[in-house]
Amino acid sequence: MREAWERQEPEPKPPRQKITDIEELMEYRMRKRTEFENAIRQKRYSLSIWLRYSKWEESQHEFERARSIYERALGVDYKNVGVWLKYAEFEIRNKNVDHARNIFDRVIQLLPRVNQFWFKYIHTEDMLANYSSVRQLYERWMEWEPDQFAWNCYVKWETRNGEIDRVRAVYKRYVMCHRIPRTWLRFAKFEERQGEIARAREVYEQAFEVLKDDVTDQAELYIAFADFEERQKEFERARTIYRYALDRIPKDKARELFNKFIQFEKQHGDREAIEHIIVGKRRFQYEELVASDPTNYDVWFNYIRLEEQYGDAEKVREIYERAIAHLPPSSEKLFWKRYIYIWINYALFEETETKDYERTRQIYKVLLFKIIPHKKFTFKKLWIMAAFFELRRQNLDGARKIFGHGIGMVPSEKLYSAYIEMEMQLGNIDRARTLYEKWIQWTPANCQAWTKFADLESNLQENERARKILELAIQQPSLDMPELIWKFYIDFEIQNGQFDHARALYKRLILKTKHVKVWISFAKFETSIGRPNAAREIYKEGFQTLKSNELTEERVMLWESWRDFEQEHGTKSSQEGVISNLPKRVKKRRKIMTADGQDAGFEEYYDYIFPDSKNLPSGLKLVEASAKWKEQAQQQQLVQ
Repeated sequence: MREAWERQEPEPKPPRQKITDIEELMEYRMRKRTEFENAIRQKRYSLSIWLRYSKWEESQHEFERARSIYERALGVDYKNVGVWLKYAEFEIRNKNVDHARNIFDRVIQLLPRVNQFWFKYIHTEDMLANYSSVRQLYERWMEWEPDQFAWNCYVKWETRNGEIDRVRAVYKRYVMCHRIPRTWLRFAKFEERQGEIARAREVYEQAFEVLKDDVTDQAELYIAFADFEERQKEFERARTIYRYALDRIPKDKARELFNKFIQFEKQHGDREAIEHIIVGKRRFQYEELVASDPTNYDVWFNYIRLEEQYGDAEKVREIYERAIAHLPPSSEKLFWKRYIYIWINYALFEETETKDYERTRQIYKVLLFKIIPHKKFTFKKLWIMAAFFELRRQNLDGARKIFGHGIGMVPSEKLYSAYIEMEMQLGNIDRARTLYEKWIQWTPANCQAWTKFADLESNLQENERARKILELAIQQPSLDMPELIWKFYIDFEIQNGQFDHARALYKRLILKTKHVKVWISFAKFETSIGRPNAAREIYKEGFQTLKSNELTEERVMLWESWRDFEQEHGTKSSQEGVISNLPKRVKKRRKIMTADGQDAGFEEYYDYIFPDSKNLPSGLKLVEASAKWKEQAQQQQLVQ
């Protein structure tokens, strides 16, 4: 229906000819009113019909009727802004100012949040030069705490009237209503334009006090304050503001602030200030990097070193705390190494630089007992560092407790060695013996533990103790490096002049292993104590033993050592005997098989053939047969 009404032909204009007959005029008006009333009954909520109706009555100078139509329309929808504005304009247009005031008074009470009514009302009074009424209207409006545009209009109006004190009073309420940096900046710039520098500075200071909880939005305010001081030639004040702001505002929110500071220092700073700026720029770069990847520990290291150069302990401590707060993303030990080094540097910093020993102790405690997942992996170095820290603080019991905890939770060769070393340096021999015993009980196959234990007793001239320890060691069913134990045991007996014991150990060792190095070492031992004949017998026996075990390469090694021995200690006949056993080096071929059993061709290799070998290669047999035939032929020719 509404669309049909709006699409209909425009209402016919009154006839141009002058209506002289009163009855015709009355009939025309009655017909029009009937049409409008019918339309309203059909579309009561179409306010455009009401407005056309009131406009027509106004054209007939029927102001009371027009006023009544507006009132009826407001009864249908009193929240319609257009109806109120048309109503007020109608009264103003017909110079019914009091009626217009009544309309505005009504609507600002019913709809106080619609700015258009306030603006229209104020504009009307302002056009009538009723300034006191305008001020009262603004005051009534401000009680509703409107948006910034309304406050700015009030400020501009009072400024235009030259009421500076009133403007200042309005601003004080304005900034408390809208607590954002922009309102304070307007207030401060107003004071600056009035030449009230002290007042402007006071406004900035009050702004920081009021907005102290909203740090992220203060960058704009700090920049404006610094610019203000720079305009007043107060360069030190401006520099102080910039530095204070950069220390207070998060780095990711202060990019513009930092750039302004750089420009300021380039214009007004000295060499030291410019260097400080360069450092600040590096700080920003590090902050951006750690913000994008908090687990990039290399960046944290660089950041920490930067702060340590300037000796601000609190700042350095803050960076350390921020760095260690970010655990590695993986439980693999490889990803934890750089992270743990940050903790280590933190502890060393507190111990050596700040001398805060209690904080150092707490760092080690948290790291060892709360941070590191010892069930997955550990860092033995940390237990040792923590223990020796306590030792430097003359807290021996504390150091022992740390070593005890470490060995109890994650026993290791490194921890036992460090603990024993500490007790040895303190002269606690019995404690060191006890620790060696626990170490051996924990890992009886560890040859390092056995040899170190025996070496301790040997250094203390407790040779019987050392010998018993070594005997126990070589009797273990399994050892990680048995050659180490046997060598140590033999060297121990030789150093103490117990050659018979050493010889017996060699014989026992030969029974356990036929390794060529044992035969060579045994022979050299006999040679070193002036028994070359015994050494020669050992070479012979070893040469035959290796032959029976078909260890060709080992026989070559033994033969070379035997040859060198005879050249130095043997006779001509003994030397010729060794030379007669010279092996021949021959080239052979053998098949190469792949991992899946496929034939991969042949490869060449070298082998050694000894004269006393029973199975000579066919090629060598032919060569020998040919040589014999040739020799026999030459002898026959000589005979003939």
